[in-house]
This record gives sequence, structure tokens and C-alpha cells, in this order.
Amino acid sequence: MRLFEAILDANHRALAGDQSAGLHVADFTGELPVVALTCVDPRLNRFFPGALGLPEEQFIWLRNAGNIITSPLSSTMRSLALACAVKGGREIAVIGHTDCKIRRTTISELTERFKALGIERRQLPENLTDYFGVFASERQNVIRGVDFIRQSPLIGPRIPVHGLLVDIQSGQLEWIVNGYDALDRPSAAPAGMRLPTLGGVVGDLATGAGFNMGEMKFPESKIGEMASTFIQSLSAPKPEAAAQSPIGAPPAPPPTSSPLPPPPARARVVPIPPPIRLHPGDRDRRR
Repeated sequence: MRLFEAILDANHRALAGDQSAGLHVADFTGELPVVALTCVDPRLNRFFPGALGLPEEQFIWLRNAGNIITSPLSSTMRSLALACAVKGGREIAVIGHTDCKIRRTTISELTERFKALGIERRQLPENLTDYFGVFASERQNVIRGVDFIRQSPLIGPRIPVHGLLVDIQSGQLEWIVNGYDALDRPSAAPAGMRLPTLGGVVGDLATGAGFNMGEMKFPESKIGEMASTFIQSLSAPKPEAAAQSPIGAPPAPPPTSSPLPPPPARARVVPIPPPIRLHPGDRDRRR
């Protein structure tokens, strides 16, 4: 029996009244610690890590609103990857829960809630559904998150990725996606996916990614020839005026010039919220 098989078995037996139900952690040292992504709903605080039968030191708990993952290279994926690479996570579980308030919030309600906070619609991203990952089914949201993790080039191919749903009333676990069934998935990223380069465009130019030199148009003359021509034009004497204006005559009006074109319109930039500052005690509890 593997780790999550034992976890589900112990969870269901305990809810059925078996007083001896539990998890022998010493039998699964090679599969621990577990990295779990759950919602920020405070009702989950009483369930984890107890619902999994794991001690706190073997449970790396990551949380965001709605346990949402929006892409294989999202910020949540970065946290999952670092939890495995730095903290030594051996298995990943995306754990949704019933009665999720994110699922029950519509886009219009979300817009009104932001407005109540003093944030107008024009300040928000254009596509709120994609940006916030709003979903209509807790189960489908878990499956979607597991798929994104499996597609991510940041997650090792030998790390099982599970999907579970916890009943917010009883704490019973439902195993939606068995991560052991997909251990032989390919580790390569999907076609068209490219990791971001340091320095943005500068990195792309340095590596030549997405950049075709043949599309660039250069002047026929050399740079040195252009500089020499420019210097000679500055040093050449200016011709005398053909005729002098008579004394007392009003000065000639300055030559007219066409007005400068208006500056190009700048794209609207969505403001990034400032980071939340945590008290030292809060940091200790999240580790």
C-alpha cells in the first residue's frame, strides 16, 4: 500500500468509527514530506494535517484563494516547485473542498466587491475569469490544477500529483485524481511552452529566441562614414544672406513648422498590489 492509499484508507475507517485507524508514518519515509495546496478558507484549519494523518513536520502547506492554478508556469507553480526542490517534497496533493465561496462568486459580484474596496472596474484586468481563475465546479478545478502541475517543466517526472476533495463538514477525503497512475508521464513541457528568460527581451535577444536577424533592415553606409559626413556638415561655413533687411524694417517672421505629432497612447497598466507584511509569529506558523 502506498502513501495516499494508506491515507484514504485511514481517513475513511476513522470516519466509520474505527478507533484504531491511523497512519504509520515510519512506513512511508521515502514518500514524505507531502506538499499540499489548499484554499485559504479558515474552516480548513481544523482539518490539516490531521485529515491526512500526517505530522506537521511532514506536511508542507501552501494556500491560495480557491486552491487555483492558472498555468504550468504561474506563481503558485513556482511555490510548488521550490517546495519540492528546496524543502524536499516527495508527493503533491491539490486538495479542494466542498462549499467553496470562490465557486459561488460570479464575475459581477466580484466586480462589486472590488468596487466596495475602492477599486474601479477599469483598474482590474480585462479578463477577470482568466486572471482570477474563477471556476464553477470544485472537482473540475482540482482536476485542472493537477493537469497544470503535470504539464509544468518545473515539477520532476517522478513526483506523484494527486487531486482530492475534502468535505468541509466531516473531513472525509475523496480521491479524485490518483497520482500514482501517471508516474510515467513525459517530463517535457507541452509544445509552444518556453520558460521565461532573465532580462525579458534582453534575454531573448541574447539567446536569439524568437528573433530573426533577416527581418532587420540596416543602412547601406557604414557607421564611420555616417559620422564623418555629419561632422563635415557642422564645420562647413554657412552662406551669407542674399539681401539685408533695411534698418527699421520689422524682423522677418520665423519659419513655420508643422506641429509635432501627439505622443503614442500608452497601454493601460494594471497596478500590482503591494506585498502583505507578516508579523514574525505569522511567518513561524506558515513554515
